[in-house]
Amino acid sequence: QVQLVESGGGLVQAGGSLRLSCAASGNIFRINRMGYYRQAPGKQRELVAVISSGGSTNYGDFVKGRFTISRDNTKNTVYLQMNSLKPEDTAVYYCNANIARVPYDIWGQGTQVTVSS
Repeated sequence: QVQLVESGGGLVQAGGSLRLSCAASGNIFRINRMGYYRQAPGKQRELVAVISSGGSTNYGDFVKGRFTISRDNTKNTVYLQMNSLKPEDTAVYYCNANIARVPYDIWGQGTQVTVSS
């Protein structure tokens, strides 16, 4: 089995920064794609950022250059650096991974990010 363990959430003031980390462990053949989604109360889960095994990235439209996703393949870990945070970024952030030979996406437990105004 594969597990994703997230860390790095918390409370920050508007304009501040946070760095999220997500480490995959278990029986991993290859991680194809890894990234973050978020869900705010009363809203649907939405894409924040994903990164492929080759380093290609895709961001949600709302990111607008404020966030950067990166990965360390040697550690099976993805990082999300979030700068210029806004109150509307408040949500639970979920790590997601698509792993070769696993027929479904893996999700982390979620980490709360709260941005105060």
